[in-house]
Amino acid sequence: MEKDFDKWNTIKKEIHAKQLLPLFSEREVWWCQLGVNVGSEEDGKGINYLRPVLIVRKFNKNIFYGLPITSKGKDDVFHVAINSGEIQGSVILSQMRLIDTKRLSHLFSKITDDELCDIKKKLKELIS
Repeated sequence: MEKDFDKWNTIKKEIHAKQLLPLFSEREVWWCQLGVNVGSEEDGKGINYLRPVLIVRKFNKNIFYGLPITSKGKDDVFHVAINSGEIQGSVILSQMRLIDTKRLSHLFSKITDDELCDIKKKLKELIS
């Protein structure tokens, strides 16, 4: 499938110009404008290129480490299944990335402390 980088670039310019930053915290899952990316990097979907992203580590009001979420319930070395209220699927450990707060669209849900602890443990195992 052909990726529309030009359309995404127009939206990305609008995201970059945002002045108001949302307040967010670790354990929250936000709809995030991940956009159109290169090769096998996880893309956003729909007209706004959104994908749910788990906030794993907040550094400041501007940036955080995020893990994209897929609706597929995988649980292996690269994924951790989550089943927390509205969230059914798995986080994609291999796609962790530094994300600017401007990409956040709206809050979706929040996972439990135990789930975040499990995810961080598996993430450490993956990068060790």
